[in-house]
Amino acid sequence: MEKALSEVKVSSIFIYPVKSCRGISVSQAPVAPTGFRWDRQWLVVNYKGRAYTQRVEPKLALIEVQLPNEAFLEGWEPNKSSYLVLKAPGMDVLKVSLSTPQEIAHGVSVWEWSGSALDEGADASKWFSDYLGKPSRLVRFNAASETRPVEPEYALGHQTMFSDMYPYMLLSQGSLDALNELLKEPVPVNRFRPNILVNGCEPFSEDLWTEIRIDKLKFQGVKLCSRCKVPTINQATGIAGPEPNVTLKKIRSDAVLRPTGKQQGRIYFGQNLVCKDSLTGGAKGNVVKVGDLVNVLKMVSSADEAAA
Repeated sequence: MEKALSEVKVSSIFIYPVKSCRGISVSQAPVAPTGFRWDRQWLVVNYKGRAYTQRVEPKLALIEVQLPNEAFLEGWEPNKSSYLVLKAPGMDVLKVSLSTPQEIAHGVSVWEWSGSALDEGADASKWFSDYLGKPSRLVRFNAASETRPVEPEYALGHQTMFSDMYPYMLLSQGSLDALNELLKEPVPVNRFRPNILVNGCEPFSEDLWTEIRIDKLKFQGVKLCSRCKVPTINQATGIAGPEPNVTLKKIRSDAVLRPTGKQQGRIYFGQNLVCKDSLTGGAKGNVVKVGDLVNVLKMVSSADEAAA
């Protein structure tokens, strides 16, 4: 086990600046308590301020997102010519300034959280309204005035922005490969939207990891990642099908993995993480890079023992 674990490395890093839109594969990403910098910092909402996600608007999967290459360097700050760039089929390019917006949108909600957010203005609103065919706005998390705690029973004191539940989600290539061996049509990793993809471990090893170190940073594995319908949506077409969730239900349901626990009809794929280290004080090196070694510091012996 020690030999196998010593070979685990970060193989890919993904940032999803706009929740439910396409991700960006990067070679490194600065780490913050609320997730990688820029991750799920923007949200598309309806006229009531409620979040749009691929669960209800699968067309969001077709929106390509770009940030300046230097945005993923530690310590970089945007200037007046720095933009979030969005592209979608049949639409003109939308450029959203990375400067802090002055407008506030009240009554924004995602899952259990509600609060205010920064409104990206009329041009972004018209672009998303035209694309989705219904009134929409683009908002940015307002870290200066808002906090969004994660579930305190799993990670007391930790926070996230507009991610579903937790700041980070990790998946192993071994798990994806094992699933794809059972599928008639293999699915790419973008179906599962992890932040960190690792390679070099046995399938589903990440189920058991309760504390890991990536380079010098410690992360806590707090809860197996339960999956919604998004993995069934082809990220290249926005069209949903039955897989891979039908197969996941056979091999990754709570009935299979956690037969002695409370049955909730869920399926699990990946591990939710929080960063355990204090990231304040201007210390350098709070970055995860492709190629970083992953050291497993603490683990449970079976998925039945893991939090979920």
